[in-house]
Amino acid sequence: MNLDHVFVCGHPALDFAATLRARRSIRFEMFVTPERLNAWYLESGLVDTITDGDEVDVRAATILREAIYRLVTDRRLGEEFDSGALDTVNAAARKTPVTPQLTKTGRLTEATPEQALATVARQAVELLSGPDVPLMKECGNPECTRVYIDRSRGMRRQWCGMESCGNKIKAAAYRARKKSAPAVAAR
Repeated sequence: MNLDHVFVCGHPALDFAATLRARRSIRFEMFVTPERLNAWYLESGLVDTITDGDEVDVRAATILREAIYRLVTDRRLGEEFDSGALDTVNAAARKTPVTPQLTKTGRLTEATPEQALATVARQAVELLSGPDVPLMKECGNPECTRVYIDRSRGMRRQWCGMESCGNKIKAAAYRARKKSAPAVAAR
């Protein structure tokens, strides 16, 4: 499976929650090492530089990620928030977040993994208490479990992203139609 981090959900907290892929089937973990976790923080644009992390940081990140995913699912389904997940997100959000600094050449955001994680938790709080809640949808690909913000006209978007899921589903549907179509006799 592809090890690249993907940012198609329309919100950093949703992209973070999507780092455990295919939750209902093969469950592919993106945060397998502290380096992969730090790569997500850098690739997401959350930080410019980050100090080395360790296994404790990975454990904390996966615990927070699962709490965010649970709260997103609860909110999307109109259910009451799970109290344990709520406590986990709020505890992480209370910690010191990433603090951008102004330098002579522009902005620089340096952080520790704990600061980056606190920032992700705060982003989740903003998302789950903000105006985008009604726009959250789960990808229409049955193998995918990403939740994304649907800002399309008429809210008709069906997939987290065309590259990651949409093209696969459309190609499979096309092949299925071709296979079941009766052969046209040549004249």
